[in-house]
Amino acid sequence: MKPQTINQENKAAPCRSLLCPSAQPEMAGSMVLGVIAGKDSNARLSYLEQPIPVTDALLKLAHPVEPTQLLRFAAHCEENHCIHYNGKDCTLATRLVQILPAVTEALPPCKIRSECRWFQQEHKAACMRCPQVITSLENPTAEMARAALPSAVG
Repeated sequence: MKPQTINQENKAAPCRSLLCPSAQPEMAGSMVLGVIAGKDSNARLSYLEQPIPVTDALLKLAHPVEPTQLLRFAAHCEENHCIHYNGKDCTLATRLVQILPAVTEALPPCKIRSECRWFQQEHKAACMRCPQVITSLENPTAEMARAALPSAVG
């Protein structure tokens, strides 16, 4: 089955294999989605022109900090193996849209949008919040901490 195309302004068509845009670097098939610029509540994702596969050498470049403090990763959504998946949707994507403010007015230059679970599920609203999502944020805002918790309900 061939993945279907999407309308990047509004809605996505179903895809067979979706990507998590906030994956861990050790996940199978993990790739770097972007580099984190700024600190704390001002941190934003600077998207790479093309995602690059994760290697041990790449991860060692982050030393002495955790790679998730400098980079954001994408990998295939692990669905039922993830604490944010409820059997149908990514509840993290839902909470991000419900809790966090949009940080951009235009769609970010994301290269995984056509396969992104967040976009497939929450559409443009997820994209408008995506640049502020940092996997390992040292000093998250109260909103960010609330959105990250699996039990948080908007």
